[in-house]
Amino acid sequence: MIDVLVVEDDPVAAEAHGSYVDRAEGFRCAGVAHSTGEALRFLDRARREGTPVALVLLDLYLPDGHGLDLVRAIRSAGHGADIIAVTSARDLATVRRAVSIGVVQYLLKPFAAAMLQDRLARYARYRASLSREGEALGQDEVDQAFAELRSARGTTLPKGLTTPTLDAVATVLREAEAGLSAAAVGTAAGVSRITARRYLEHLVETGRARREPQYGQVGRPELVYRWR
Repeated sequence: MIDVLVVEDDPVAAEAHGSYVDRAEGFRCAGVAHSTGEALRFLDRARREGTPVALVLLDLYLPDGHGLDLVRAIRSAGHGADIIAVTSARDLATVRRAVSIGVVQYLLKPFAAAMLQDRLARYARYRASLSREGEALGQDEVDQAFAELRSARGTTLPKGLTTPTLDAVATVLREAEAGLSAAAVGTAAGVSRITARRYLEHLVETGRARREPQYGQVGRPELVYRWR
């Protein structure tokens, strides 16, 4: 069983993430911390009790410090827990810093439960691939271990969807100040209304957008989409 500490200052999000962990095969939510200080105390206590935490799901915006500073403190204290960042921090400088200090996965909020469970499954395969003692048999074994973390398994786009068009549709929606119809998104992204709707529905299904009815004076309400 892989014990996980959820570090998240939002109580609702923390409860949800803990629930996602408990539903993932081979994982257990060992506890929840809402600050860097609470997280360090939990890790210290778990180590003293002989049940060290293997993985930390870490929000980066915490009330008493930045999550990446917590990662450095975790390492300074001698804890070997791996780190998966679960955050809304999208700036690439933060992503680079996270990689440079050993964060093994970086998951952007908001996300669907299936997305987190996919990351956990990859992490479990990564651990399993390095579970034996001794030296690596060769480069292939090392490459396979890293591939378990980095592979695109579980995140492949549905048939007929492409990454450039998805990025274009997502950018239009993210920058909009109000909800947009599929027709409006299609016009802005340079695709048809039907194509835009397919991509918008994919964004809804993966938790990055939401759809809601917009009522006019007559007729049926129009569906509009908003970035979460």
